[in-house]
Amino acid sequence: MGHGDGGFSEAGLRRLREVLVRHVDSGRIPGLVALVGRGEQTHVEAIGTMRHDGGAPMRRDTIFRMASTSKPVTISAAMILLDECRLRLDDPVEPWLPELADRQVLRRADGPLDDTVPARRPITVRDLLTSTFGLGMDMTSLGTPIMNAVFERGLTPDLPEPMPEPDEWLRRLGELPLMHQPGERWQYHISNDLLGVLVARVTGRPFGTFLRERVFGPLGMKDTGFHVPDGDLDRLPPLYAPDPRTGEFLVWDEAEGGRHSRPPAFQGGGGGLVSTVDDYHAYFRMLLNQGRHGTERILSRPAVELMTTDRLTSEQNAARNAMAADNVHVSFGQGQHGGWGFGMAVRTHRGDYAPVGQFGWDGGSGTSTYADPGNRLTGILLTQVGMSVPDSARLIHDFWTTLYQAIDA
Repeated sequence: MGHGDGGFSEAGLRRLREVLVRHVDSGRIPGLVALVGRGEQTHVEAIGTMRHDGGAPMRRDTIFRMASTSKPVTISAAMILLDECRLRLDDPVEPWLPELADRQVLRRADGPLDDTVPARRPITVRDLLTSTFGLGMDMTSLGTPIMNAVFERGLTPDLPEPMPEPDEWLRRLGELPLMHQPGERWQYHISNDLLGVLVARVTGRPFGTFLRERVFGPLGMKDTGFHVPDGDLDRLPPLYAPDPRTGEFLVWDEAEGGRHSRPPAFQGGGGGLVSTVDDYHAYFRMLLNQGRHGTERILSRPAVELMTTDRLTSEQNAARNAMAADNVHVSFGQGQHGGWGFGMAVRTHRGDYAPVGQFGWDGGSGTSTYADPGNRLTGILLTQVGMSVPDSARLIHDFWTTLYQAIDA
């Protein structure tokens, strides 16, 4: 059998393309860009169009909203500060985030906001890195007073109104009790946004500026940031959130005049980045190279190992497993097969075609980014179809299933 790019079989890559084309030809995925890499070799597919009704074709340099696949990348800023001893894992965060001092904790996660007890200990840097500081997006608690308060205060990016600037965002967060004691339970998303505020306060610079200077710039990630410059907006497709009942393509965010057409007030580490397949490939290759990019070191080897190995106890991880099992779009993706490191999922058991040790995450905008150290493999799949319907999640599933079959050892 002939060989393709760096240990992929030619037949396997052809089949991968056929599966991707099939999803686009179905009419449910207007377009996609996929990159697979193994060792020094890469293979890229750009299929379909930028809009559901046609128009410009997808290209290798198309810019996508990365949504929650921002998390594995933005976490690097905090890891740099750990490397430099400007943060310590078990330091309380109160010196930099005084709004989070003297926390109160709900007696019951679904109880009234004024029925609380004092937190048993302060929130630490480790709690933020592992998403266990006590408050987050709990899909199993929608409709409770605390989740309603999170939405009403504009603390998440999923509402029509943009999130406020960081100091105001943190002030509003500080008005709320925690759902759980610090360190007790994994909860999604808010920790990653909070880390961006922490990095900005420790460094005295905007979060995005620090990322650009210490991560994006050195890695050559020229198209990665929290907004798209005017001259590049033609490379950003609309983001669709199809109607769950009819499948009709509804535009959730346009390029011109949309959320990413100007610098945001809040630079969200949990889901605010835009990027390209090549930029993300550079980042995940750096992680596979234990923090090195060419002759330059971005992160220490121990920092990468901390990020990319499971950091949760079985008790902490119960909520993560529940989210994956109870949310069909996540369970179609890669999120239900193990634990959580810093800012990303980590495979701790083999539940599908991917092996133990694979790390990365999926995004609600139809994105998937993972690396596999055992196979020296990276896979990046970017679409413009949000997970209001399961179509992009099914595509992600088929991408990974087919990609692993294409490996020719």
